Amino acid sequence: MDASVSPFAQGLDKTTANYAALSPLSFLARAADVFPDTVAIVHGNQRTDYRDFYRRARQLASALAGLGVGRNDTVSVMLPNVPPMLEAHYGVPMSGAVLHSLNTRLDAAVLAFQLDHAECKVLITDREYAPVVKEALSIASVRPVVIDYSDPQFPQDGERLGTLDYEGFLQSGDPDYRWTLPEDEWDAIALNYTSGTTGNPKGVVYHHRGAYLLAQANVITAAMTGHPVYLWTLPMFHCNGWCFPWSLSVVAGTHVCLRWIRPKAMWDLIADRKVTHLCGAPIIMSTLLNAAPDQKRALDHVVEFFTAAAPPPESVLAAMKTAGFNVTHLYGLTEVYGPAVVNDWKAEWDALPLDLQAHKKARQGVRYVALEDLAVLDPETLEPVPADGQTLGEVMFRGNVVMKGYLKNPDATEKAFAGGWFHSGDLGVMHPDGYIQLKDRSKDIIISGGENISSIEVEEVLYKHPDVQAAAVVARPDEKWGETPCAFVELRQGAEVGEADLIAFCREHMAPFKAPKTVVFCELPKTSTGKIQKFALREQAKAL
Repeated sequence: MDASVSPFAQGLDKTTANYAALSPLSFLARAADVFPDTVAIVHGNQRTDYRDFYRRARQLASALAGLGVGRNDTVSVMLPNVPPMLEAHYGVPMSGAVLHSLNTRLDAAVLAFQLDHAECKVLITDREYAPVVKEALSIASVRPVVIDYSDPQFPQDGERLGTLDYEGFLQSGDPDYRWTLPEDEWDAIALNYTSGTTGNPKGVVYHHRGAYLLAQANVITAAMTGHPVYLWTLPMFHCNGWCFPWSLSVVAGTHVCLRWIRPKAMWDLIADRKVTHLCGAPIIMSTLLNAAPDQKRALDHVVEFFTAAAPPPESVLAAMKTAGFNVTHLYGLTEVYGPAVVNDWKAEWDALPLDLQAHKKARQGVRYVALEDLAVLDPETLEPVPADGQTLGEVMFRGNVVMKGYLKNPDATEKAFAGGWFHSGDLGVMHPDGYIQLKDRSKDIIISGGENISSIEVEEVLYKHPDVQAAAVVARPDEKWGETPCAFVELRQGAEVGEADLIAFCREHMAPFKAPKTVVFCELPKTSTGKIQKFALREQAKAL
């Protein structure tokens, strides 16, 4: 034995007995072994147990392999929240391929760009989207094998675009297909594209290790004990449904699919299926709360609701609590597998007045258990800003649930990882207790007369007005001040408040120079995940 080498470095190598690549694919295999008869998926009148869920995932992997699909090939899916979307989250990577989930609300040109950029080999598409997919395929250079999905629970009359039907294709696969874990846990498992509001979208690459860790972290963060029942109000194409398609298998929970967001369907499923968890943007809360009285249901259990994007106003939090929901604020980006920060609630905060509780809940929070580091840094020096709740810095991430990088875009990857941190582009503060709070996107800070104005701060004040249902604030060019805050507002039904009233309200509740100079009443443009499209509002503000 070499005395210069530590004994812990000798004869203690990785073997098949003591090492396996981390991958969420193993979660489904275990669930099928231990809980084969437990209902895994509910879709309309359809029920699938874990035995069949695992069988169908292996059939999909086998059928894809039969087409020549293998390691690092791209399989794209254009699917709503239906069982094949869950099957794809396992079957595609079981074949060694990378799952590319397409946003079902994108236009044909963007879809074509993504199919080409991802070098798509196979496309599984729901017939509802046939018109836009057909146009995208006519624009794209790639010629993937197209597999049409016909939903038996909610039939669509869209055109068939390929020669293969999903169910028939699946049946061609071997239900006992001997899939293997990835050769390396650093192998790509999924590809998700950013929104591309400034130029072409960037392809964010996830690895098996990160998906494994965030899926387990979701279980811990969401306290998924017993038998969780998860309602799919969050699109699965969005950051792979924040990795929850993999999380539920950890605890053999039940996926309740929801093809379309409809208030009555949500209330009925929550009440009848005893839903315990759901996720979504604030628009989901609004849809539930604003449902017609005859559509709402009284709940005899508490439902955990996880939301991201803008923090819910105090009035919404109170209404959700009354309706039976406990709201937890999450924060993340596509580049960190979805949620990587949670507003971990402390028991002692329950004794605070409701307005102070709302102030606590408005903060983004602390790092997920799977994230190694979260900081608010000076973007130039990378030094931490003072934890005073006032000093602005850029929110940065570091750890295993940060993306591999941007596909075929080394310059953007290098820029995003400069200095050994992932630069989020979000500006925020660090509070003395270690909780971060977002103040704005770097591009959304309004510089008026040399003063920085946080659009989020102005929005928070607007949301406190009882007649405001939704609000977004952007910069409007101004000859004198350079920029001034311009507010776009959706009013509650029956409200009659005017522009001068809202401006006066803001001036009363914040520094007057921060109040909007212009208020536009309109329906706010939103993404498919319910986020307000500020880039569109900035263009409108410029044109005013």
